[in-house]
Amino acid sequence: MIKNLTRMKELAVGTKNEIGALANMMSFLVNHGINIETIAGYSNSTGTQGTLAFITDDNRKTIIELMNHGYDAIEELDVIVAELENRPGTLKNISEMLANNKINIDYIYCTTCSSGCPAKIVIATSDNERAFNILNSAR
Repeated sequence: MIKNLTRMKELAVGTKNEIGALANMMSFLVNHGINIETIAGYSNSTGTQGTLAFITDDNRKTIIELMNHGYDAIEELDVIVAELENRPGTLKNISEMLANNKINIDYIYCTTCSSGCPAKIVIATSDNERAFNILNSAR
């Protein structure tokens, strides 16, 4: 079920919710050799501000480049990254394990692959340390 499990740092970056915001940020990051490994984005209730949450191959360098380009609303957050078998029921089993242990999932996003490679999920919970230990024991 769980192929790999790690604790990582995710960057949450506030930005204007406007056409080209993601393209602009990704352009200068790629120009500095930074690879985005996971990403999610959303806007606030008024639609004027957005947040991009992502994991890179070099968060320190990413933070420096973001600050150099005028981004100052940057948070580094603890998350759990799990690589899962890409089959029905895997996410159900993980979410039930956390629920049965009274751990809330604050947010989750994922990637999938149709050619047999694992799905990758990013999870932030009410207690990442306990969640990691519970999921790790299920491996």
